[in-house]
Amino acid sequence: MEQGRTEEEAKKAFFIVDQDGLLGKDRSDTLSREQAAFARDEDGGLSLLDVVKKNKPTILLGMTTVGGLFSEEIVTEMASSCERPIIFPLSNPTTNAECTAEQAFEWTDGKCIFAAGSPFDPVTMEDGRVFYPTQCNNMYVFPGIGLGATICGAKTVSDRMLYVAAEALANFVTEEELAQGKVFPHISNIREVSHRVAVAVVREAAREGQATKLKEKDMDNLEDYVAKKMYDPLYVPLIEKRTIRI
Repeated sequence: MEQGRTEEEAKKAFFIVDQDGLLGKDRSDTLSREQAAFARDEDGGLSLLDVVKKNKPTILLGMTTVGGLFSEEIVTEMASSCERPIIFPLSNPTTNAECTAEQAFEWTDGKCIFAAGSPFDPVTMEDGRVFYPTQCNNMYVFPGIGLGATICGAKTVSDRMLYVAAEALANFVTEEELAQGKVFPHISNIREVSHRVAVAVVREAAREGQATKLKEKDMDNLEDYVAKKMYDPLYVPLIEKRTIRI
């Protein structure tokens, strides 16, 4: 919807598949309200492979805990019609991942954008290219969202605040990191990432009229204001060290 689609158009871009196949309105009496919103008028029960063949998706999100669900046939079929397939097997532990990083990169000839719910080792291709799989973890955004919402006095965290937080995180990734197959910045930059996310959240809260604690002067230099509010884990020793001589 941020890119101009209506809510109905956005919902139609999602094809939700469970153990019984594509969610269809023919079994609406067994679906939750959240599932029913994505139930389709046709092709109910279609397998994941057939959904990929027919609808040419650009993203695969796995939240099934079914290890190996994203088979070579499914991934190669997707890659045949998508220049940069996005493959996110988010189930964990590793044994429950829908595919491994090595499989995803090999089956797409290194074209995929990959992140997983579990950690994977770097993947070296036959031609020498090395890709560094990213573990998809909410630690990159939650500290910044909490900080931003707290210091500006927001009463709620809106969908739009979550969107700008995700956008700020994505924009922090460098071109070099993207070329290495990474979709998140290095963990050593987590403090800077949290600051960037918090600033985005505060700006959005102000736009929505939710920044109840901010003054106009705070908004004039928001980056510095947020930085001064960040917790700095430095501790003064509680016990004085003395040299004892006998």
